[in-house]
Amino acid sequence: MKERVIIGMSGGVDSSVAAYLLKEQGYDVVGVTMKLRSNEDFEKDSGRDNCCSLSAVDDARRVCNKLGIPFYVMNFTEIFDQKVVNYFIDEYFKGRTPNPCIACNKYVKFDALLRKAEALEAKYVATGHYARIMHDENLGRYLIKKSATAAKDQTYVLYNLLQNQLEHILMPLGDYTKEETRRIAAELDLEVADKPDSQEICFVEDNDYGKFLEQKRGQHIKPGKFLDTKGNVLGTHKGIVYYTVGQRKGLGIALGKPMFVVDIIAEKNQVILGEESEVFKDELIAINTNFLPFDRLQNPMRVKAKIRYSAKESSAWAMPIAENRIKLIFDEAQRAITPGQAVVFYQDDYLIGGGVILK
Repeated sequence: MKERVIIGMSGGVDSSVAAYLLKEQGYDVVGVTMKLRSNEDFEKDSGRDNCCSLSAVDDARRVCNKLGIPFYVMNFTEIFDQKVVNYFIDEYFKGRTPNPCIACNKYVKFDALLRKAEALEAKYVATGHYARIMHDENLGRYLIKKSATAAKDQTYVLYNLLQNQLEHILMPLGDYTKEETRRIAAELDLEVADKPDSQEICFVEDNDYGKFLEQKRGQHIKPGKFLDTKGNVLGTHKGIVYYTVGQRKGLGIALGKPMFVVDIIAEKNQVILGEESEVFKDELIAINTNFLPFDRLQNPMRVKAKIRYSAKESSAWAMPIAENRIKLIFDEAQRAITPGQAVVFYQDDYLIGGGVILK
């Protein structure tokens, strides 16, 4: 009897080819698109081409029909609102810059969907992520290894997966490049072969964070004071949700020289500006940490760390300071260490773990 796998179908080329590869490997593949928005928002998104839109559902359905596999749309609206959208809103009003994709992976794709898969007697959940999951016999643990192509590696957003989840997750694209994936889709004559990757946050219309946050929170975003690092008032900002550490453009203030956001103090509604040199720091504190080769970090460890998805890896010491909390000391100062973002650790090609930047 074939082992059943539920694959999350976004309507894009990656999940489409992943579904094909799993079928070729002999799995009983079931395609599922997760409905993450309310019916009103779903209709509003009909003209947008992202993973939450009606067009994405249509694309995923057509691919599944072409591959000859069942297709379902499953409602995850409540958990998505609670764990992703509300988290996103709360973090911005606390002066932090969240990563909703990581929250979605943790609570929706690899938790809620996995539990749904178990109810459907499926052994695995699969996605189109570019990463490799393997079991280390010596450690007796599942590990995540970078994908075959550094340009598309997506291990950064997977650091908080747990051992009992990894045991039931498949990522068939880990050994492929994006070009190979598109070539396979073209050979299969899939309409999504040339579909561009979605770059925007799926639930924020027109990337207008301020409008979205104001509507969802139901309150006006209050202006506050720009201060320099010595406490001098420089002017008025339009609300802390519009700013992130390291930002230069769009400050709405002219000071005769380039100035950058170096800190956001939410409780005082203040945005602190400084010169570019003041944006650099050589250490950070990370909370809510998760590790893959072991349960917790017990001794200082040399790692390569990334402070955001697009950042280059930098050598650092990871040092435990409390349960689920570490200090990271970099060999070289990093630009714009941003509270709310994830910091992720590697050794060679292996993902060691990660956490959320506190400060």
